[in-house]
Amino acid sequence: MLFDDIIDIITEKLNSGGTVTFTPRGKSMLPMLRDGEDVVVLSKPSGRIHLFDVIFYRRSSGSYVLHRVVNFDADGSYVLCGDNQFTLEHGVKDDDIIGVVTAFYRKGKAYKINSITYRLYLNFWHYSRFFRHSYRYGKNKISKLFAGKKEKTTDEEKTE
Repeated sequence: MLFDDIIDIITEKLNSGGTVTFTPRGKSMLPMLRDGEDVVVLSKPSGRIHLFDVIFYRRSSGSYVLHRVVNFDADGSYVLCGDNQFTLEHGVKDDDIIGVVTAFYRKGKAYKINSITYRLYLNFWHYSRFFRHSYRYGKNKISKLFAGKKEKTTDEEKTE
């Protein structure tokens, strides 16, 4: 069975009012969703997607992704980004969206998107984005700086 056939089954299930659960792969939605461990519940969107909703969609390249809506473009398309990423993806349209996450499970415990715990996480994670990005950028710069010094030291020892 091809992945597109599975997507057709998922779409059919969602269009008939059902929900679909699956275990996402990848690290783009950390810390909310852990690679191969947590389970998400998808439903058919009722109307327009809201800011901070997590959606399952198909990119123009044909790949399927689960990311968060972080803004809207002037033409009404969505701006998306994984919680563990900083590169924004523009131009996602309603037709690209397969489903919206309504809950997720971690170690068997359900977390609904309208719970206080989830809302606290969401606000903290979104509004700390600038600080997290600055920290990661600085950490990478420092790592490269020390890696460069280590290489010079090793090269100097070889010439002696």
